[in-house]
Amino acid sequence: MSKNPKIAVFGGGSWATAIVKMLSENLDSVGWYMRSVYAIEHIKRNKHNPNYLSSAELHPEQLDLSNDINLIADKYDVLIFVIPSAFLKSELEKLTTSIEDKIIFSAIKGIVPETGLIVGEHFNEKYNIPIENIGVITGPCHAEEVAMERLSYLTLACQDQEKAKMLSKYIAGRYIKTKISDDIIGTEYAAMLKNIYAISAGIAHGLGYGDNFQSVLMSNAIREMKRFIKKVHHMKRNINNSAYLGDLLVTGYSTFSRNRMFGNMIGKGYTVKSAQMEMSMVAEGYYATKSAYKIKEGNGAKTPIIDTVYEVLYNGKEAKDQFEKLTHKLN
Repeated sequence: MSKNPKIAVFGGGSWATAIVKMLSENLDSVGWYMRSVYAIEHIKRNKHNPNYLSSAELHPEQLDLSNDINLIADKYDVLIFVIPSAFLKSELEKLTTSIEDKIIFSAIKGIVPETGLIVGEHFNEKYNIPIENIGVITGPCHAEEVAMERLSYLTLACQDQEKAKMLSKYIAGRYIKTKISDDIIGTEYAAMLKNIYAISAGIAHGLGYGDNFQSVLMSNAIREMKRFIKKVHHMKRNINNSAYLGDLLVTGYSTFSRNRMFGNMIGKGYTVKSAQMEMSMVAEGYYATKSAYKIKEGNGAKTPIIDTVYEVLYNGKEAKDQFEKLTHKLN
């Protein structure tokens, strides 16, 4: 691993923009792949992303912007993927250059729908990336607060702790604090699951449940998360750490949470399709719900909250009836 690796970000959304902003404060140059030529030209002229996190000031002279995924993948050593999981497979299919010798970090909080794999597993199995060259960037952290330069915390997980420390150095700053972890599987599953629980919190709010119920729902959610992750990857971990519980809380309660917003719309009576059409951003939890439900069917984890969200989103059951049933399963 080079002492001064070249780092690039893949994705044009709000979290990708926030990561570029953080890296730009520590690096002279950051690679940035995004599909939209219009967005690239707008950033060069106006110093902000026109579609996402437009309040974040960017510095085009530090950015190597391109809509050619192969150009950026070939040129850089550390590739940070922030493409929504629903679109990751189709974007990666554009690659003609090999990425087997690259260090891959995922800031994608979801499961690849076509394979049912978390992103790290997808890169390992489909692109032959050694597991020690794969890492995860997780919260609790909302892109909007990074744009406002409010104090935020990130966890970087990798089996190779030196790689986690390396990237941590380039992300940390005056308003970003970082810690490292070796629980790459657990933190990535937690990042995926908390979006499902945020949808449940949004549905509950849309149905008119108050703060008292929300607190019980989140208390049960962290225990459900612990059971689920223990089934898929058993190791010693403290589920109350910020990468797990903290990320769940900020996603479940924050007004910035797109998954909570999506759930709130469902609770108010929107269909899944109409809620998706009205939102300008992808709610990762929608796709994660189906994948998590399939996984738990295979491992036998007790997941009443995931089951409830699945029934509402995928089987068209009435949210009011399903949540009434759920209230009797929580404690």
